[in-house]
Amino acid sequence: MQKLAFAVAATVALAMGAAGIAQAQEAETPTLPHQEWSFEGVFGTYDEAALQRGFQVYKEVCSACHQVKHLAFRDLAEIGYSEDQVKGLAAQYQVTDGPNDQGDMYQRPAKPSDPIPGPFANDNAARAANNGALPPDLSLIVKAREGGPDYVYGILTGFKQAPADFKMQPGMNYNEYFPGHQIAMPPPLQADGQLTYADTTKATVAQMAHDVATFLSWAAEPNLNERHRMGAKVILFLVIAAGIFYAAKRRVWASLHGHGGGGHGQAATQAGDDD
Repeated sequence: MQKLAFAVAATVALAMGAAGIAQAQEAETPTLPHQEWSFEGVFGTYDEAALQRGFQVYKEVCSACHQVKHLAFRDLAEIGYSEDQVKGLAAQYQVTDGPNDQGDMYQRPAKPSDPIPGPFANDNAARAANNGALPPDLSLIVKAREGGPDYVYGILTGFKQAPADFKMQPGMNYNEYFPGHQIAMPPPLQADGQLTYADTTKATVAQMAHDVATFLSWAAEPNLNERHRMGAKVILFLVIAAGIFYAAKRRVWASLHGHGGGGHGQAATQAGDDD
């Protein structure tokens, strides 16, 4: 009996300890800062200017370590780039092709149909260049992380000086919103004006983080605008159909009530005549 009581007490103690640790960890990591996103809600749409600024942030900052392997250059036409602009962007990259007639692989300028190249030849090369850490592909990062664009924004703006009593591991960076607060990635957005936007928008850290989170949201769900347009059409159709059905119902019931009233009147008249 004593052994049973001891086992129960130990189980309860472990459960309470685990719950306490979980609560402490939850309390330790602040809630992600929620931002206003143009694409939120049933009728939300992507801001084309923000998408292009976000691609610029990815191209000039994030692409040094991260790839977007599910995007091809021609996909950029969907965020407002012209055919000539897409060709010009692609031509800035070299891709491996082949084999040629001699059986050799060779380098050539990228074409719109090519996937946007990553910064490393393979995962081993990526790990070697980043102290053993593998930078994640960003094509679906917004869908893969809880919080979506708020997660991306929070990580990019969450780099802080570690508290004095916080023990950092070698080669790690303190981030307010990253689970455990230690992240291998150094702060990519380091200062306002780090790049110059083509549309002259002021490139603050917050603005750059917001724009690249918008771009990565589009990369993860490029058909969102079309889905929302279709949804709006469906809602409009249902509203009109409901109105038509309601009007038809009123007309049918009015007709039935009219016939019913006429029948009662005729019966009453006939009864009076019989008297």
